[in-house]
Amino acid sequence: MKLCHRRFLLLTLSYMFVFWVLLAVLRNPSIQTFRSIVGNWILDNDLYPCTFRKLPMLYQHGDSHYFVVWETTCPSGDPMVEWWTSDMHSHVYTEPWYRRIDANHHRYTAIFGPTGNASNVFYKVNNYRQSTQQYKIHRPAKHALHRVLVMADNQNGPSNFRKVLARISKFYGSNTPDSILHVGDSVQTARSLKDWQKQLFSPMEDIGGMQHRTPTIFVPGNHDHDKRRKPNNSNLYTDMYHGLFDSEDLGNSAVVDGKYHRFYHSVSVGTARIIVLDAECPSAEQSEFLEHELQSPEFQNAEFKIVAIHIPPYIEFWDPYTWNDKGEKHWGEHIRIEYDPMFRKYGVDLVISGHQHNYQRSTVHRGPGYERDDPITYAIVGGAGGRLDLRRVEDYHMYNVTYLDHHFVSLDIESKRLHWVARNIADETVDEFVLQH
Repeated sequence: MKLCHRRFLLLTLSYMFVFWVLLAVLRNPSIQTFRSIVGNWILDNDLYPCTFRKLPMLYQHGDSHYFVVWETTCPSGDPMVEWWTSDMHSHVYTEPWYRRIDANHHRYTAIFGPTGNASNVFYKVNNYRQSTQQYKIHRPAKHALHRVLVMADNQNGPSNFRKVLARISKFYGSNTPDSILHVGDSVQTARSLKDWQKQLFSPMEDIGGMQHRTPTIFVPGNHDHDKRRKPNNSNLYTDMYHGLFDSEDLGNSAVVDGKYHRFYHSVSVGTARIIVLDAECPSAEQSEFLEHELQSPEFQNAEFKIVAIHIPPYIEFWDPYTWNDKGEKHWGEHIRIEYDPMFRKYGVDLVISGHQHNYQRSTVHRGPGYERDDPITYAIVGGAGGRLDLRRVEDYHMYNVTYLDHHFVSLDIESKRLHWVARNIADETVDEFVLQH
């Protein structure tokens, strides 16, 4: 080989090695977290022209509508959500509601639909400054396979959350999940703009951006929202279920000033029906809603009956000091005393919670008066990134599986079959079970 050829080959290999090292560094979760901090500092100090600060994040809003939220660094003229389905002959334009959070955070929200039975829904955000790309939402038929990503409690752990998201991305590959069930505590401090960016939006954006095209079913956690119900509270990004039960305008003062607060709702995912409850704010209205929904035809006729609530009925791991001396053992008593008997009475198959930062799963008999083969399953999935709970404070002698590390769950629902797989960041199966009806 000639000297010039050897030099060219050596130079090429050197460039490839440098590129590989650079790629490995940029994929490091700690570097990604640092990069997002620097990027937000640049935006906060007006060192970059008006741009998207948060690209669209999609939420399931009932069975046939979607709620979308995005944010820019300056008022962005007259933006519109343009959407259409595979069955429609024309596009629909929806005007968003605007909320100025501060000089560098301009939030826009919109609800679009109904989408009918279309298998694919498309949308994008348009304005005179710049537009997003077109996003595609895949909507499987009722009895087809629905893939649901289940996770919770990524707050205050962005580097760990990125590791979990990276494993999720590899697990699903190009076949992204059809829904995300986030069971609460997506940030540490609801009033902190930095927490929302650093702990939720930036990690999701850096690792695939599935939040643009995969709708989230959001379960409120105790860190996600300000519970004071006052006009000056700090519910910055958690009004995604306003107007779900009535025709109130999303732009009314209750939302503009941040005092709106209502999260409980229900939604169908394939042959399953999911009831979402607010563990932090029990009320007569929520109890009435729960009993009504549990008895409803939509729930009783569903193949799989699921309840998602952030605080579990049965917590076994926590900080002993706050559990015993600060009274935090009483947080979930109303769930165990009031709600859980209703779960058992009305045939709930699966109760999914977070709050406790590890993984536990219990499949137990429903109780006296029920058939021997009539179980109920409780699952705690609080391992998406937050600091782990490793110290036992209670023992209910009921959990079949306990795993004390970070994880996520793949929940597949197809016709009469529910397949649950919990996996860790080392790509190992932590727990697995099947419900077959």
